[in-house]
Amino acid sequence: MPKNLRGMLAGATAALVALAAGCAPTGPSAGDDPRASDDAASDRPLVLTTFTVIADMVREVAGDRVEVRSITRVGAEIHGYEPTPGDLRQARGAELVIENGLGLEAWFAQFIADVDAPSVTLSDGLDPVPIAGTSEANPHAWMSPLAGQHYVERIAAALTELDPAGAEHYADRAADYSAELDAVATELAASIERVPAAERVLVSCEGAFSYLARDLGLDEAYLWPVNADQQATPQRVAAVIDTVREREVPAVFCESTVSADAMLQVAADTGARFGGTLYVDSLSDPDGPVPSYLALLRHAADTIATGLAS
Repeated sequence: MPKNLRGMLAGATAALVALAAGCAPTGPSAGDDPRASDDAASDRPLVLTTFTVIADMVREVAGDRVEVRSITRVGAEIHGYEPTPGDLRQARGAELVIENGLGLEAWFAQFIADVDAPSVTLSDGLDPVPIAGTSEANPHAWMSPLAGQHYVERIAAALTELDPAGAEHYADRAADYSAELDAVATELAASIERVPAAERVLVSCEGAFSYLARDLGLDEAYLWPVNADQQATPQRVAAVIDTVREREVPAVFCESTVSADAMLQVAADTGARFGGTLYVDSLSDPDGPVPSYLALLRHAADTIATGLAS
């Protein structure tokens, strides 16, 4: 093995050790939030979602007819989340629980087994994109605004079943929201037009962008597959480094809920810029860059296009 490659892999391995130490699922849940008691007296039905992105989508369709809460808070790592007793107490007061599905919430089946409320899986009926090299579905379908429209339809149907008197309200709001997603899809496609075709490669820490990459005509490269950060081996890092060099990719990225250390090592070894943080599994706080699902999609496209076109 050439000396410079040994050094490169040694640096990447050190970064991966730091990555593994920083990826343990942590963070409080909505069920532990003392502010939740302020909503307890609401006479509106409680709809519980597994994470903040879905909660925002449900609020957009529901308006003020239901109370919507997310089990996990802003910034939480969703895949390996460990529900708390507070989560379970909250769920027992819910009239509907909504998940993404496609294996995203590995903890959900056990969680919902102790809850009487019906549950809805938003990804049901989608044609999933497989995780590269496997037969498993990539769960991050909401990163495509087109798939997001499918989620909106499922949300409207679930809310109508829960609250038939609001059927027209939900249908109207869902139609408006779907039209906004159409507009976002058009914006995203236009944003990539300024990126040279040869450089249209999205390099990220986790393979969470397959649906968005499909929509935008981007190739993908990543340090580990979905839900498999332990597979960020030196060999995989070296393969990503080769891709960045061969395609002359100008910028690389990482998701907000994982450590960027390994990707920063890739940037250092290739001369590529670290193009920024991408949000996938979580919104930001209200004053942050992605306080809503629509903002999350726009932020992703703008960050990617700016990084690759610079």
